[in-house]
Amino acid sequence: MIDELAHAAGKDPLDYRLALLANEQRHANVLKIAADKAGWGSPAPQGHARGLALHESFGSIVAECAEVSIENRQVKVHSVTAAVDCGMAVNPLGVEAQVQSCVAFGLTAALYGKLTLSEGKVQESNFHDYPILRMFEMPKVSVHIVPSKAKMGGIGEPATAPVAPAVANAIYALSKQRLRTLPLRIA
Repeated sequence: MIDELAHAAGKDPLDYRLALLANEQRHANVLKIAADKAGWGSPAPQGHARGLALHESFGSIVAECAEVSIENRQVKVHSVTAAVDCGMAVNPLGVEAQVQSCVAFGLTAALYGKLTLSEGKVQESNFHDYPILRMFEMPKVSVHIVPSKAKMGGIGEPATAPVAPAVANAIYALSKQRLRTLPLRIA
């Protein structure tokens, strides 16, 4: 929704968000770091685009920038750059691992997460007919932990939520299609 508002206002999605976050320094800082580390403002490779998203939950703030392409009407996520302010990171390697796994989990929902109901029953019974993100589909994930004096927050789920909107915003940048349901499918 924020990207839609930015485009309607004729503003860059990052600049628009930063203007909204003028009084939210932690959020703005996380967003700037993710965007900067992902190369926001510089041209993406030919046929690629970037999308941003920001999320806060469990006392942690996560921004993600996804770089995607569309190949044969299929979305390919090449990289996800994340910045996280979870307060003091006691175990930075654990934080990095959690963010990486959240990206994988979130991309599964974004790209494949569909259940089919027939006569009130879910038709998918196990992973043979419910696809999940495979190793070869996993994008490069870079995680940047923001030094913070804020109270410690959780890191188990916060990085899951921004994946789908970041990918959807990148898809819009490429195709001008607003995708609002999961799984994300190109018309």
